[in-house]
Amino acid sequence: MILESAMLYVTKGNESAFEQDFAKASTIISSMTGYIHHELYKCMEADHQYLLLVQWETLEDHTIGFRGSEGYQQWKKILHHYYDPFPVVEHFKKVSL
Repeated sequence: MILESAMLYVTKGNESAFEQDFAKASTIISSMTGYIHHELYKCMEADHQYLLLVQWETLEDHTIGFRGSEGYQQWKKILHHYYDPFPVVEHFKKVSL
């Protein structure tokens, strides 16, 4: 399992609209091959900042499968105009202790 993280900086004043559109866009990502689960968190100190966490089966399910899909084009159209600056996306794997 791979954990994708993205810090989303939504343009101020658009938080409510973003949250509504994110709920719509969630159906897109949740239908992708390799998708496991996602969560969206709103920052308590800066209400225009969100943390998106997505669990994928493999890195390629996100970087190739999702990003190369028609669904991703719809995702971009719905959400990407809210971000300033554009999010940095990173991937993590669990450390065995």
